[in-house]
Amino acid sequence: MIRSTAPARVAAMRAHAPSFTLSPLYASLLAGLALAPLGAAAQRKTAEAPTLQTVQVVDSVPAPNGRIHLDTPVETGSRLGLTPRETPASVTVVDRSTIEARGAQDTQEILRAIPGVTAHNAPGSIGVSYRGFGSGSIGQMFNGISVQYSIAARPVDSWIYDRVEAIGGPSSFLFGSGAVGGSINYLTKTAERYDFTEGQLRLGQNNLKEVSLGLNRRIAGSDNAAGPQHFARIDLNHRDAGYWVEGMHTRSTQLATSLLSDLGGGLTHTLAYEYQNEHVDRPYWGTPLLNPVAGELRNDPRTRFANYNSADGLYAQRVQWLRSVTQWRASEALELRNTFYAYDALRDYNNVETYRFNASNTQVIRSAAYLQRHDHEVVGDRIEGTYKSSIAGRKSDWAFGLDVSVNRQTRFPNSLSGTVSTVDPYRFTTENFFDIPGMAPGFKPDRDNKVTTTALSLENRTAVAPRLNLITALRHERIDLDLTNRRAVTATMPATYSRGYSPTTGRIGVVWDVAPGANLYAQYSTAADPPSGILSTASFADVMNNSELTTGRQAEVGSKIDFWGGKGTATLALYQITRRNIATQDPNNPGVTLLVGEQSAKGAELSVGLRPSPRWQLQANLTHVDARYEHFMQGGVSLAGKVPTNTPATVANLWVGYAITPQLQASAGVRHVGKVYANAANTQWQSAYTLLDLGLAWKINRTSTLTGRIRNATDRVYAANLGSQAYLGAPRTADVALHVAF
Repeated sequence: MIRSTAPARVAAMRAHAPSFTLSPLYASLLAGLALAPLGAAAQRKTAEAPTLQTVQVVDSVPAPNGRIHLDTPVETGSRLGLTPRETPASVTVVDRSTIEARGAQDTQEILRAIPGVTAHNAPGSIGVSYRGFGSGSIGQMFNGISVQYSIAARPVDSWIYDRVEAIGGPSSFLFGSGAVGGSINYLTKTAERYDFTEGQLRLGQNNLKEVSLGLNRRIAGSDNAAGPQHFARIDLNHRDAGYWVEGMHTRSTQLATSLLSDLGGGLTHTLAYEYQNEHVDRPYWGTPLLNPVAGELRNDPRTRFANYNSADGLYAQRVQWLRSVTQWRASEALELRNTFYAYDALRDYNNVETYRFNASNTQVIRSAAYLQRHDHEVVGDRIEGTYKSSIAGRKSDWAFGLDVSVNRQTRFPNSLSGTVSTVDPYRFTTENFFDIPGMAPGFKPDRDNKVTTTALSLENRTAVAPRLNLITALRHERIDLDLTNRRAVTATMPATYSRGYSPTTGRIGVVWDVAPGANLYAQYSTAADPPSGILSTASFADVMNNSELTTGRQAEVGSKIDFWGGKGTATLALYQITRRNIATQDPNNPGVTLLVGEQSAKGAELSVGLRPSPRWQLQANLTHVDARYEHFMQGGVSLAGKVPTNTPATVANLWVGYAITPQLQASAGVRHVGKVYANAANTQWQSAYTLLDLGLAWKINRTSTLTGRIRNATDRVYAANLGSQAYLGAPRTADVALHVAF
């Protein structure tokens, strides 16, 4: 167990950030697309009545920590617009009200609401575990778009997100390769058809200062007038804060803006632009482990708040998104949608990232100086549609789509694996990064990765009996990977190399409504996944040695029910996943990889939501997964039967809300994470830990709410991620937020 008792120290920080500007390409695209729908509307010869939007009426709106949301259509479980109850899979929705009720500060904290998911935010190793599989085998998307790179899902302040949706298990048939453990979809706030204003000011420990603003307005047209209507929205967030370790300081800005145009004739257009800018001075890379590094891992309590990075260590990123979404309801039966998207990201690192104690635990050895840039662009277009029909007199709905995308990434690595310095663990100073011999400003490209994907998809839901629906899906992809060497040409690193893949994935499932508010489901689904790593960053060795993608298969059964007279909901899922063709070392030649590895995961997920009275809300989930390597070699040693690193067998969450008075709401969240292993041989581990969060919200008046929170109230010392060192989770912290909405 990792233990520490030292008090927190707050470091004095610099507060400057690099300046990034909107590229001419994006500026021109933004201007052109913004003017297009307005110009078309101005040229109409006759006015048209505004399109009436479909409204779903429900008996009651679930409370954020009460009954589980099962009856609102989602985007992630199916392209047919099914609700979680109608989908033959475990689907979780974390909506805006839930995000706010639980005080999730960023996307990584939002993920805690998904059954069985664990996440950590080490700057260069953003990690997620889902159903026993790590980040490389989980599809992480933004508004249904995959950028095929796990680090792209870096924690972003939750303010600009409307909700997060997730589906467990193999799901490549929805959005493409890379989704064996599951798919997670982050959906940004976009313009709505009414006026509102909201803002938030949050202050807390470690000099936290955060201000957020949201504004939505009708900018043209009216309810009583014929013709086009236009709505604009902007959501802006800025955060300036220290950190709980010495010397780290963060400044970040997030912007989401969009224009929604109802053009008449069933035609709508949404233009959306998102911008993220983050600058982290001296980012935290972890805490050294005490020797002997074996068995239950330990750290020195006096190093809990120490930061061994270079004095001017840096992580910085600039991310831009542009989306143009056109929807046309051609008839009562047919709807079409086209999504054009462009993504541009630039990430910079210069850090000393590895720290270990000497044999006597009296000195810390600092190594692994790392200078890196990621230049990443994605451009694509998706055409999709839904069609309502019947087969032999029974309702049959179809979804179809064509996806085309081009993903380019260039990496600029410069690393030194050797020792940088040896310092006193408690009283030390560190160098400026570019004073390290062998490190100098500037970037030298390594290779260009270009991934071109073309995909066709088809999905169907047919009522084969009055209370029995069959759901099927197929997706066929053509993936072309082109590598260009930007350094010295050798036999193992040629000037260029290309490889093509053609995976076909799918799902077949049934949903049986056994009684009002209760169903049973079963499904079989498949997925395709890169054999080692991610195609957008694949090396020449990965591509030249591995001619196939890995495959994932899942069998899942489950149920979704209402009970206690509608006061409660519950979901249960039982699954078995097998991932084959994992790239593993050749035992006769460790420098060569073979596609003979296999990993399995068997598990159960239970979620329950209760609203026993108007005052009480309760929601909980419990997951257990048995994740194992069936066949895997590392360093010439078989790892068969071993558990993948940082994969807990058990994860449990409980959220409780109680209205003390109509104006005063108390809340508590409890999270339990089971034992995890730090190495593939399973000889190093961290015991289970439990965290407690507390909150108290005071509704001052109709428009204003003041909320205070204590996170990790018991000040538990734990590792959010384990490897050669421990990336510790935050200690006890407190903050207060004033939210105003009108």
